[in-house]
Amino acid sequence: MKESTDISTPNPGNKYTEQHKRRLSWMPWLFYRLKAKHLKWAGLWQQQIQDALCDVETVTLGEHCFISPDAAIFAEPGRDITFGDQCFVAAHSFLHGPIEMGDEIAINHSCSIDGGKAGIKIGSRTRIANQCKLYAFDHGMSPEQPIYQQANSSKGIVIGEDVWIGAGAGVRDGVTIGNHAVIGMNSMVTRDVPEFAIVAGNPARVIGDRRDKPRGYIEDLTQLTPSS
Repeated sequence: MKESTDISTPNPGNKYTEQHKRRLSWMPWLFYRLKAKHLKWAGLWQQQIQDALCDVETVTLGEHCFISPDAAIFAEPGRDITFGDQCFVAAHSFLHGPIEMGDEIAINHSCSIDGGKAGIKIGSRTRIANQCKLYAFDHGMSPEQPIYQQANSSKGIVIGEDVWIGAGAGVRDGVTIGNHAVIGMNSMVTRDVPEFAIVAGNPARVIGDRRDKPRGYIEDLTQLTPSS
């Protein structure tokens, strides 16, 4: 008998169900597009993953979050990780507290985010693309002793609201990224970024301003103005 492709009432051994779980793990935004019949089992699957995580790590999750079972999330007491509502973490991402997140934050696959001692704060509606690196600590570099024997410093990283950090970008300890900023793909951010700035390069520099960009396609599609 051919195996059913219906995933609305999945069985643990159903290859289509397992593949769909993998798809969601790598592309978590699809979780928020699931039909009610699929969300019924996916929600239970997620609840089990999140309960198991919160049982062993100092993690707090808001409503309707998605955590890939293939993500590595570590938060000891004093290095808490707090998620707001509707946040997601995709497969192969590594998170180490302290990290404080607002609502609707996307952490795509293969990111590495470590709060050091001072921590990382991420504002609501921020999108972090795949393979980004955020490290809120640094090593001393004195030539008098090996790097690994030198003390770490930690100033912390602050990322504002509605920020887009492009794929492969890095953010250095001590940096503040203003609200609504855009970080170009593969950029290395070594200094503070103003609100609405578009930055790119290594080291990243300002190349534009979001306020100079045309309005999004929503107005064109709906024929509505922002004040409508």
